[in-house]
Amino acid sequence: MKRVVASYIALLSVFLVKHLSHTRRLHSNICSLSIMTANNSSNSNTAVFSNSEMSLPRPIRFWLLVIFNIPSVICSFSIIIHIIMDRVQRYALQNHTILLILIMHLPIQLIDINFYLVFFHYGYVLPSKPIVCLLWWFADYGCFIGGLILMAWLAIERHILIFHDFLVSNKKRRFLSHYLPLGILVTYILLFYIICVFLLPCESTYVYTLPVCGASPCYQSYDILGEWEFIVNSSIPIVLESIVSIGLIVRVQRQKRRIHQSTQWHKYRRMIIQLFLVSSVDLSLNLPFYLISFAHLCGLPQEYGVQLQLYLFFLGYFAIFLFPFASLCQFPELRKTIKNKIIAVLPRQLYRRTPVGPITITIPMVQQQ
Repeated sequence: MKRVVASYIALLSVFLVKHLSHTRRLHSNICSLSIMTANNSSNSNTAVFSNSEMSLPRPIRFWLLVIFNIPSVICSFSIIIHIIMDRVQRYALQNHTILLILIMHLPIQLIDINFYLVFFHYGYVLPSKPIVCLLWWFADYGCFIGGLILMAWLAIERHILIFHDFLVSNKKRRFLSHYLPLGILVTYILLFYIICVFLLPCESTYVYTLPVCGASPCYQSYDILGEWEFIVNSSIPIVLESIVSIGLIVRVQRQKRRIHQSTQWHKYRRMIIQLFLVSSVDLSLNLPFYLISFAHLCGLPQEYGVQLQLYLFFLGYFAIFLFPFASLCQFPELRKTIKNKIIAVLPRQLYRRTPVGPITITIPMVQQQ
């Protein structure tokens, strides 16, 4: 059995490497075609994106990003502050990975999205400087893929906390099974993308008339780095999250009676619901993109599904926008606080809009006989 699994993994790795090389060549051809079009046309803002931009108009994308990003950022900061300021929530093991994912998503929401909004408005990267492109690449590649890696660990961690809680029963075990893996993952993500984006001695091409400066950081020209990023950083976390999340639901159903009898069932229930919500949002918006890539790997012509992949890439941002709201089920007190604040604000607004003036009541005089 082990040999069969090893053979399957090896075969899948070979397929992914071949697909990565083909995908990178296709991406380079699209960017080259776009640059040539820009150089040969006076209407570059329209022509540049004819081969590399989705058909959904930019104003619609602009307002979709604005409408969803603002409340998502507010919700993210609310959860982050709630976890940090509340001592009980700060020491709860099930909150640490959620906290790190929210922090990992913030550069995407504050840097990546805002650069996109500026690009949609002006039609080019502004300010047109290499450091802007480097920051954009770090947020777009490093933080997004870092979120995928932490999501996979979140699913694994839920198995540990629910079914193998003896692994976190004392300080030593908590360090080995909880804090150490989180520290290794975060350190790996930061070091990998800081070195690849900012420190690697190679020459990047900055195309200020394309989204994400052409999305061509020079580290992807190194075959080993590109293959490692595609297989280890992207594909394996998506597959792990899918398998482990489904496995958790199946395992909970099979051991429902034992779990329901546990004194910590309410905590387990919130963790299971939270994982189901965040994984459903993440996989439903990110997994189809990889399934189309796998279909291309199996023989589907590369020209099929290009527009769909562009739409799926755009929809991937909504997995980030919806993540804080899906995480709120773990924090009933915070939900209640937010609800009370919203209810407290609405009556004041209604009162200001419909002021009630003084009412004069005339009481008739009764004459005495």
